[in-house]
Amino acid sequence: MDTTDALDPLDRPDHLGPLDRLIAERACERLVVEFVRRLDLGEPGDVAELFTPDGLWEWAEGDRRIEGRDALRTYFAGRPADRLSRRLCTNILVTLTSASTATASTYFTTFRVDGHTGGMLPPRLPVQVGRYEDTFRLAEGRWRLAAG
Repeated sequence: MDTTDALDPLDRPDHLGPLDRLIAERACERLVVEFVRRLDLGEPGDVAELFTPDGLWEWAEGDRRIEGRDALRTYFAGRPADRLSRRLCTNILVTLTSASTATASTYFTTFRVDGHTGGMLPPRLPVQVGRYEDTFRLAEGRWRLAAG
């Protein structure tokens, strides 16, 4: 059975017009890109603002599960100051699951150097290659990460 059958008729993704669907998908895609940009080039703790108030970050490696904006801010802000990282994200596929929720699958490759003191570096192998599985929800008037 299609899970959208159980939704309120006005919250079904097929209730959205093509433009509204495109805008929602693009907003979620942009969240993925903004998330990695803030981690790589901004203040890592600022990624917490991209999450819903009850947002969740899970990472299988190291058994990490961080819940809520304050905990997310503390966790991501704890990243070493001398860490240089660059994440490449591709094949971002957003799927609306209702008019106010969505999921996305994103392939990623992470390059990282700890102890970076500045300047250009010779090429290095990636430290991670994988796939993000994210969920999104309309909250506080805009699309936000609900779980990543």
